[in-house]
Amino acid sequence: MAAASSRRAGLKWGAVTSLGVIAGYLAVLLADPRHYYTDDTEAQYAPMWVALGNQLREGRLPVLIPHEWMAGNYTLEEAGLYNPPQLLVFLIAPSMDNLALYATLVKLVFSIIAGLGVFRICLAYGARAPWAAVAGVAFPLSGWFLFFDEASWFTPHVATAWMVHAWASAVNYARGRSGPIPVFVFLYLTLTVQYAFPAVESALVIAAVAAGEIVYQKHWAPAVRLTLAAGCAALTAAIANLSGILSSQVTWRGSAEIHNDPFLTVPWSESLNASLPSTTPAFTAWWGHVQPLPMVYIAWFLVPALAFVDWRAARRSVREFSGIAIFATAVLMWTAGPGAIGPLRWPARVLPMVAIALLVLVCVLLSHYGTFASSKQRAVAAGVLIGLLFIRSFSAAPPLVLRHLLAVVVVAALGAAVVWLARRRGIVAACALTIVAMFPIAFAQVASAPMTPLSYNFPERRSEMRAAFPDFGGLTLQLADRAIIAPEDRDIAGAYGSLAVGNYAKALGLDYVNAYTPIGHTGFAGLLCMAWDGSTCPDAFRRAFADEPSTGVPVVDLMKVDRVVLHRAQYPDARDRPAPPGWRWADYRGHERFIWVLERQDAPASTSGGAIAHTSGVTATSTGSYDDITTRAKVSSATGGRVVFSRLTWPGHTVTLNGRELPTLAVARTFLAVDIPPGTQNAELVVDWRPPGWQIGIGTTIAGLAGIGVLQWAYLRGRRRLDDTPEVAQPAVGAELADAKN
Repeated sequence: MAAASSRRAGLKWGAVTSLGVIAGYLAVLLADPRHYYTDDTEAQYAPMWVALGNQLREGRLPVLIPHEWMAGNYTLEEAGLYNPPQLLVFLIAPSMDNLALYATLVKLVFSIIAGLGVFRICLAYGARAPWAAVAGVAFPLSGWFLFFDEASWFTPHVATAWMVHAWASAVNYARGRSGPIPVFVFLYLTLTVQYAFPAVESALVIAAVAAGEIVYQKHWAPAVRLTLAAGCAALTAAIANLSGILSSQVTWRGSAEIHNDPFLTVPWSESLNASLPSTTPAFTAWWGHVQPLPMVYIAWFLVPALAFVDWRAARRSVREFSGIAIFATAVLMWTAGPGAIGPLRWPARVLPMVAIALLVLVCVLLSHYGTFASSKQRAVAAGVLIGLLFIRSFSAAPPLVLRHLLAVVVVAALGAAVVWLARRRGIVAACALTIVAMFPIAFAQVASAPMTPLSYNFPERRSEMRAAFPDFGGLTLQLADRAIIAPEDRDIAGAYGSLAVGNYAKALGLDYVNAYTPIGHTGFAGLLCMAWDGSTCPDAFRRAFADEPSTGVPVVDLMKVDRVVLHRAQYPDARDRPAPPGWRWADYRGHERFIWVLERQDAPASTSGGAIAHTSGVTATSTGSYDDITTRAKVSSATGGRVVFSRLTWPGHTVTLNGRELPTLAVARTFLAVDIPPGTQNAELVVDWRPPGWQIGIGTTIAGLAGIGVLQWAYLRGRRRLDDTPEVAQPAVGAELADAKN
């Protein structure tokens, strides 16, 4: 009966949590309708969803799209190709015209999932459902998560949504309330997002929960079972991550260096300034030393609530919640540096983990040991805590003293109202006000926030984008610099009607070399000095048409590019020069303000000869498309020679000649090449690519699935043993329950 009542309360307050997250979203959207469609979401993720969705609808798993030189290896590009919910996001995307609306709806779903995950963590540690709902609603409105992960960086957003459920399931499994499969599923979903931070954070979560359960339960078996379940998830998810690990040596993220620098390294004093909505933390980031966004804010009630915890009673149960404290300590230390640990840069990215840990810890403590009886000492303590928040915020940004004083008044008044409600109307009313107060605070924070420096202001509707943009067929290379596009030209009537920045071309269904990538192929990026957003330096024009030394062939020919678009602001006098040999200046009326266009005089290069870009001492006949992952050719060479392919030298390529594998070469650190032995006559040359480590990945997946099957069998077997306990023991238990009710 008690269990049924607890389930009903959980469902009711889980619904409250979901509605609270939705209400918070509406408050944010009232302040800024584009809040969830900015920066990387508009430039990287949303267009990528459309492109990958089109590939899936055509029956292809888009592990590699060769023509997307800058960002076509989707086993590295944080695409989540082995993550079923993300595949669903891709499949729906091509049917959505308004990308801003679609991105906002997708993020709302994952924010609800994240809020419910925090709610579940609180319940797993025994929190009362109303306080668990407070934590669940507060997390999606916490500073870093709201202004960065939700607004821009979708990958950590979705990974965090799954990771918090893995944490809750880990506690439940370790304490015998559920089996290992929920831990396995949620960890698998977290790890197959293909993002390094959540993977490491998940490892910390499992380690903290395991260590906490050893402290709490005083024996090792639950921690060992939990570790094994997590290991099975990691083995199963390895197939999604091995390619990135084994390809890192040719990417920007291949460094294993550990170093420290001040950029997005957060002093502990700032990390703890979590409850003043006006906070403007002092650490180095895009805006200089003082940040105009409340990056370290968590929730208005978090710090003052510490005054209303019975700490003497809490000390007696410290072991039960030690896992939370261990995780909070670990991530708090991480936020302060080092600045980079291999591919893990910018420690401020871990601030959402600090928010989760502290929200859970405080709401669990309030559930068990919250005391709101009239007490002058507690009121003074709350005032002192709020005063410390003010001093820290004032120290970071003294010119904003009036803003901080107003925030102090708001937090103090809200706190007093919540305490009064707790005394007069009960905890439910107090929690309701705590939640409702979050929405106007979120509105005010977003309404007063400056535009993110990396915002693109892309159009929202794909139909309008396509109608304004030139119909470029074949393969296009754009030489442009986003940084010199004037702010007044960043709209569809301006530069975005002619220039494809980031992944813009993917939303249009056009084949562009340029794309947005956080990974990058080092050799190719250096060849054309191309940046993460597809921008190029002024020397890129010369480099693109220069002869590659070992072949004597221009780079654009090795790439089999059909068109080169020049950013007029970057190359104002380009049209005054004669076109390079084999090229002509093309006129695209209505676009002359922003671009010059060079096109080949002859047939498009991308549609002839398959992947073969150049031969020396070899005759070769190849058919197929430049986007075929597997390409075949008939080759002959009396004295031996070389074939250069229009392919990046991604690890995973194999080239065979009549079934015998040949060693591959890299031309200009960029182009895949192979030497053909002398005496070759009409032999079959096959170029293929598979994600490196895919065979190992299949093996680890089988092992992971088998392992979790064994753990589930052991769990069910243990449950059956409990169910088969002799009935003579039942009356005693029933008597105890009856005594407890009386």
